[in-house]
Amino acid sequence: MIDWVIGAGFLVACGLVYLLMRWGWKRRGRRQSGVAAPIPAPADLGTPRHTSDLFYVATANAQNRLDRIVTGGLGFRARAVVEVHDEGVVLDLAGVAPILIPRADLRSVGRATWTIDRVVEADGLVQLGWRLGDLDVDTFLRDPDDPRPLIAAIESLIATAGAAPTRGDTTP
Repeated sequence: MIDWVIGAGFLVACGLVYLLMRWGWKRRGRRQSGVAAPIPAPADLGTPRHTSDLFYVATANAQNRLDRIVTGGLGFRARAVVEVHDEGVVLDLAGVAPILIPRADLRSVGRATWTIDRVVEADGLVQLGWRLGDLDVDTFLRDPDDPRPLIAAIESLIATAGAAPTRGDTTP
């Protein structure tokens, strides 16, 4: 009899934890209801300057890197394809419609070691700074191969848009 009581108590506790997590996630979504939705990528962008197949880790508020952005499908980790076009950067996350980060909205690109719930080796993440509506955000990507060509392609976009690129990786 005691085994049933312990088992039922464990199931109730797990259900309660799940409900609290769901409540917190929904509350975060409501709190960010004023954040603009990302721009859908047009299908006719042409041939990209560069393409990388990598992992999307997170997008966070640039002023508070622990504040994950959840609007527009940016809330969950995913496999991603990043394409650099003359018009901007296309972020194609698995399970979400591709989004376009317009060239004019790009702020910076560089390397990072940590974000929200991920810590990697030194400079193991690509940090892409951009403007989402009125909010400065940072998107973090994990490239299992060499991320330097992606960073260089985005830097060239930023440089031709008139902004000075920033880069955390100074090795050739």
